[in-house]
Amino acid sequence: MKYLLGYDVGSSSVKVALLDIETGKAVATATSPDQEMGMIAHRAGWAEQHPDSWWQEAVNATHKLKNKYSFSADLVAGIGISYQMHGLVVVDKDLRPLRPSIIWCDSRAVEIGNKAFADMGSDACLGHLLNSPGNFTASKLKWVKDNEPDIYAQIRHFMLPGDYLALRMSGTPQTTVSGLSEGIFWDFAEQKVSQALLDYYGFDNSFIPEIVGTFAPQSQLSASAAAELGLKAGIPIAYRAGDQPNNAFSLNVLNPGEVATTAGTSGVVYGINAQPTADPLSRVNSFAHVNSTPEAQRNGVLLCVNGTGILNSWVRRFAGGLGYDEMNQLAAQTPIGAEGLTFLPFGNGAERVLENRLVGGHLQGLNFNTHSSAHVFRAAQEGIVFALNYGLQVMSQMGVETQTVRAGHANLFLSPLFREAFANTTGATIELYDTDGAQGAARAAGIGVGVYDVKSAFEGLNQIATFEPNEALRAVYAENYVRWEQALNKALGE
Repeated sequence: MKYLLGYDVGSSSVKVALLDIETGKAVATATSPDQEMGMIAHRAGWAEQHPDSWWQEAVNATHKLKNKYSFSADLVAGIGISYQMHGLVVVDKDLRPLRPSIIWCDSRAVEIGNKAFADMGSDACLGHLLNSPGNFTASKLKWVKDNEPDIYAQIRHFMLPGDYLALRMSGTPQTTVSGLSEGIFWDFAEQKVSQALLDYYGFDNSFIPEIVGTFAPQSQLSASAAAELGLKAGIPIAYRAGDQPNNAFSLNVLNPGEVATTAGTSGVVYGINAQPTADPLSRVNSFAHVNSTPEAQRNGVLLCVNGTGILNSWVRRFAGGLGYDEMNQLAAQTPIGAEGLTFLPFGNGAERVLENRLVGGHLQGLNFNTHSSAHVFRAAQEGIVFALNYGLQVMSQMGVETQTVRAGHANLFLSPLFREAFANTTGATIELYDTDGAQGAARAAGIGVGVYDVKSAFEGLNQIATFEPNEALRAVYAENYVRWEQALNKALGE
């Protein structure tokens, strides 16, 4: 066998990577659609996508890949899947979606989760679930139960977005411990599905698909799916994980003290702890990492800022046709702090780091005689970094230190300004690697089918560069962070 395939199902697109097993390097990648996938938003704070659109884009991306690089499907050893976290897919007895998926940035279930946290008790929730039920998958399923009883009555299984893509590939409904933990269905103290959570929300145990290992031959590509993809039936599906645990895996972040970060549609810092830890206010969250076992627990502490790359893309729409590189160059010509312009990047739904409050995006301090579009570009990137730094202070209280962070050479980490602001605001050294979620999923599939062990899986991973903080710049960024935090406190009414 010569190749591995990795799929990364985001909210903007589906990416596929073809990895050469011998060299450990991606020989081709493809993304579909060319423009961002749309979202369904019937009300403010809602966000849905149809699961079948993910499948169609996976098919399209696979055909693009095959057009770019000729390879024999007979030589594909395994398939791995990474996916947008916390989404809810519900399927009927025929394993067909009953409604569009309620995805990660949808805010409709916030109050349901808050009530569950109060009723079940903080000690029980944090001691067993490590989180408030919050606005996660379980609470979204309760919203369906309360508001769409006809649909709820037809549910055979709930699943996460990656579980659904695997279902379309194999015809077999399955999930993982890591996936159940991100949906807040997993009891860390008992190391099993939380019966207390199921009982509180009134869910039937049969809703949960078969639980399989994260790295394992979970199922096989069906004949019908293979025909659509242009692949060979029988290829093992050997890995699935949420995008942030998978991003950490793709950067070889597997052990306590190691930290990964990404800045795509949302911005995330993800650090590994050996012991189950919980933030009392659930501003950052803990989930089972991809390599966690009952004997050697590895939990990922996740900080998420929803309004990250989506803010940068929103700003671009007003940039008069400029590309991101041009925006970055203009922004870099303005001084640190954007001459008093402050951006709060919270316009993409309720923010966990702000205790699930809907603050909205704010642009403050605008002076018509001083500020240009370049200042707005800079203020947006600095605002994202400052929001991440705000959450890092919570992570520090949980024992996760960020002296060094690893990031893929993608999204906002392509921006020199963003890298400078991140390193000098947080004080962390940035290690930049040539990888992404699709490549990570392919590597992980190699472990799942046994062509790699953990060490050999990363022999093809290349570090591109290292960026160190500068003490003089740190002082300037610190002054501007204080101003940003004051603006946030004012927006929060504090």
